[in-house]
Amino acid sequence: MSQTMLKQEEKIALALRSLYAKYGYISYKMSKFEEYDLYVENKDFLVGDGVITFNDTNGKLLALKPDVTLSILKNGVDGEGKRKVCYNENVYRISDKTKQFKEIVQVGLECVGDIDEYDVFETVYLAAGSLATVSSAFVLDISHLGIVSAVLNEIGCGELFSREIMRKIAEKNLHETESLCEKYGVSKENTQKLLTIVSAYGAPETALEKLAPVCKDGDAKKAYDSLLALWDLLKATEYADNIRVDFSVVNDMNYYDDIVFKGFVDGIGEGVLSGGRYDKLLAKMGRSSGGIGFAVYLDILESFGAQKRETDVDTLVLYDDSTDKASLIKTVQALVNDGASVSAQKTKNALRYRNIVDLTGGKV
Repeated sequence: MSQTMLKQEEKIALALRSLYAKYGYISYKMSKFEEYDLYVENKDFLVGDGVITFNDTNGKLLALKPDVTLSILKNGVDGEGKRKVCYNENVYRISDKTKQFKEIVQVGLECVGDIDEYDVFETVYLAAGSLATVSSAFVLDISHLGIVSAVLNEIGCGELFSREIMRKIAEKNLHETESLCEKYGVSKENTQKLLTIVSAYGAPETALEKLAPVCKDGDAKKAYDSLLALWDLLKATEYADNIRVDFSVVNDMNYYDDIVFKGFVDGIGEGVLSGGRYDKLLAKMGRSSGGIGFAVYLDILESFGAQKRETDVDTLVLYDDSTDKASLIKTVQALVNDGASVSAQKTKNALRYRNIVDLTGGKV
């Protein structure tokens, strides 16, 4: 099938897989069904959407694949070196909003093993490259949960406070962050640290400069230095102008503890890419490895492609019962061989096209 005959999201999937292969990511294919236990133990990692389950013929409870990352991790072992895989999969979940089954089409990659500074850079760089494949008008927002968790540990107000404050950070809500700190008796100094984190977004140089006083020592300084080192590498790339620091990018801190990021393209109101480093998830699974990866949500991009496409096909070929069929076949084949997408029809209907070839003699 030629590229012109593919849907927009299919073209993107092909381009992304080609991009990842250039950096040594090997294609991974998962089973449609997985044992349910894996997902119930890590249900928070699925961003709250329910798992579709059914009983196998032997009575074992199975899940219709709800996540790719967990499958990759389950089928890997420590000590096998650095494992770099990419995938193009459909996953299935129960929507929290509609309570209906939903299909999520994902292309993504995972790097698992002895993760180092280069691996983090490469993953974030490829995330930016993935967005650029979709549209030149994109933004990749990056944050570091190590900074947030260090400040929360210093405050020491417990898990309930931490969960509530993470929601306020995600909303960029300065007023309610301050009110919540007052409610829990947080000191003015620590309140100001949280307010600084909430308001530290935008160009990386500016945001990092603003964050520096919050990250003077301990784990906060270590996380800050990691974020700064990543930016020092990214700013030398072609995507530097598309990258922002934004601490409203938060993932579940039971699984993520380091760099997290989210990608947006102009014309879509929700994130089309999400990822981060998830060493805590691996530790919870009894693994000593590190892991980082991301997914691009092609189901969201399907509507984006529909909005961007001005035509359904390149050329409409009109014919009627009197049209010589050999001539019709020859015309269609010649256009297809030239790289055009073609639809042969007896009427124009509502089809959108750039060019028209009329084999009816003007009778239609």
